[in-house]
Amino acid sequence: MQLYSTNNQDNIVDLKEAVLQSLPKDKGLYMPTHIPKLSNEFFENIEDYSFADIAFEVAKSLIGDYIEVGALRGIIDRAINFPAPVVMHDEAVGTLELFHGPSLAFKDFGARFMAELISHFIKREEKHVTILVATSGDTGGAVAAGFYNTPGIEVIILYPKGKVSDLQEKQLTTLGNNITALEIEGTFDDCQAIVKEAFLDPQLTEKYNLSSANSINIARLIPQSFYYFEAYKQIKKRGKKTVFSVPSGNFGNLTAGLLAKKMGLPIDHFIAATNINNIVPKYLETGIYKPKPSVATISNAMDVGSPSNFTRLLALYDNDYEALKSDVSGFYISDHVDKIVMKDIYDQYSYVADPHGAIGYAAIKEFQKKNDDYIGIYLETAHPAKFLDVVNDVLPVKAKVPARLQAVADKEKVAHLLKPEFKGVKDWLMKR
Repeated sequence: MQLYSTNNQDNIVDLKEAVLQSLPKDKGLYMPTHIPKLSNEFFENIEDYSFADIAFEVAKSLIGDYIEVGALRGIIDRAINFPAPVVMHDEAVGTLELFHGPSLAFKDFGARFMAELISHFIKREEKHVTILVATSGDTGGAVAAGFYNTPGIEVIILYPKGKVSDLQEKQLTTLGNNITALEIEGTFDDCQAIVKEAFLDPQLTEKYNLSSANSINIARLIPQSFYYFEAYKQIKKRGKKTVFSVPSGNFGNLTAGLLAKKMGLPIDHFIAATNINNIVPKYLETGIYKPKPSVATISNAMDVGSPSNFTRLLALYDNDYEALKSDVSGFYISDHVDKIVMKDIYDQYSYVADPHGAIGYAAIKEFQKKNDDYIGIYLETAHPAKFLDVVNDVLPVKAKVPARLQAVADKEKVAHLLKPEFKGVKDWLMKR
């Protein structure tokens, strides 16, 4: 597998370098030089495949013979060992539940796959890798769980003070051992900017073998495509056109869905669903891309004002605005409407949706007003219990807290409080 930089198509590296380096030095993002099409036979018989079988076939198609087949199968079996069920509310709309992994968020798929992949790459090299990652909520917990006690790997997580839920914060600040949390007195955009600058700093890259577990890393993107194939398997028999509504922040999840479509997955349309941090929906309306400072909302994992994967979205469509717009619609709502939608979902279906999934549902319902021949699937990206304050305030029932989430609730938070400045974070890293 070879990958190019979105800022220079002549800058080509192999998968190992792309994963361990995370970002090209020209500040682009890595993308596959070739996106293969899966066979018609695969799609015709997809109901006969397990989720792990599907993930293996997709990964093998993308990665080719770069990783030996037996080793790749082992990576898949250890990483993708929990379900991604489609729960239909009625004949027209359902949700793809992506919160059945260890940290109860969709990012478990990418974090676990990436941990296995990096372990595979460094196991014979006596190499120590430092994962530097920014989180707006769920990435931190998933990465902490995915890399916890992984030999040769430490994780440093930057998160915005007061802008993640209490349980999300506990997931990334209570494990200890090889997991360290930096609490930044700023926004997620500040955290993300600091991480990106760190990868381009000669002193830090000399001291650390830095890699990122954000969706800027191609190792996050590949496994996020798996569950779109798994979802299609579950709804294929319905024989209708399908629209997937993707609650979006950094847009890795949407990019992965579009990658699956480019590989032949018969998904007819996508919706980029956001809160009032609506940079991409506005772009799809106007053709003008205008990043801006993020605004805090109840759907905090989507509070991103300069989404990293926007350049990948463009790359998938050769910077053709009309081509991208033909496959993707934009949608956004306010917190006030989000709460109304959460209640509507519960009142109609007795289903507890988190504030991110509710935005995805609202986008489906709006789309179906003009496209009633589509089945709509929205992504439930995190367990509603991770947003207890919102869910318990909006709904007449209390969200049930899974045991593994409750287990961290009473643990002591350990984090280093720093200003939202690269220099301060760099000084902290250099003095360790």
